Amino acid sequence: MQKHFWWQRLHWPEYGSELLGTAFLVFIALSAVAFTLGSGSPLAAVLPKNSTRWLITGLLLAASGPLVAISPLGKLSGAHLNPAVSLAFWLQGKMHQHDLVGYLASQMLGAVFGAGLAVLTWRERAASVHNGITVPGRGYPIWSVFLIEMGFTCLLVLAIFLFLSSHHLMRWTPLMTWLLVAFIYWVVAPISGSSLNPARSFGPALVSWFWRDQWVYVLASPIGALLAVGLYRSLSRIGIHDVLTAKLFHAPRYRCIFKNVIAPQINTDQDGKLIAPREGN
Repeated sequence: MQKHFWWQRLHWPEYGSELLGTAFLVFIALSAVAFTLGSGSPLAAVLPKNSTRWLITGLLLAASGPLVAISPLGKLSGAHLNPAVSLAFWLQGKMHQHDLVGYLASQMLGAVFGAGLAVLTWRERAASVHNGITVPGRGYPIWSVFLIEMGFTCLLVLAIFLFLSSHHLMRWTPLMTWLLVAFIYWVVAPISGSSLNPARSFGPALVSWFWRDQWVYVLASPIGALLAVGLYRSLSRIGIHDVLTAKLFHAPRYRCIFKNVIAPQINTDQDGKLIAPREGN
């Protein structure tokens, strides 16, 4: 029986895809905020109303995740790009524990790279929006910010699970997340910064070395993901099917390292290694 060392069970291509995808997501998010809301924004003269610019910002930054999901990077890793999403899939029994750790580390590191690149690219304009740091809005109590981040993360994860539990809806998951995240950003960004993603908050906070109230974004989203899993399991008792895949855009021709996947996929073993099809299959 062949002996496998622990490092041979790691899936570096998927971790690298998550790192690059999260870096892209954070770079686009910070760039959108700097371009639409930063000093010298060309939209300020054309669209003086802040609410309209918040909406445009949300549409721009929310598009980054779906773009990664339909790219080769996302088709390989699943384009979680968010520790709360990976945690939810793990709690639902779709991820190995070592892959969860690999994904979380890749997402955090990717967020730092993305934030650093955005700050270097936009400089003064990024500084005018505090390098994209997510902070509670002025005048809002910290408990309300916590509940908003927790509640909307719960909504996002629950929506992802519901779409990925349907053969008819699963292909539209990236489109759904784009519209939903854009709407959430438009509604709650002035209140909480609309993070919904611990990595998205961690990257700018580390680059700027700003940690005030960051515990809210570290804790609220994972708790929201935990609530979403609990709600989904309650719904499954009344006829909702199990989540079919842990990829936001499942492409059968790409390797799948996840557990208990019901969607069509190429054959892999428990460690994600390709298995040659048997004769006659």
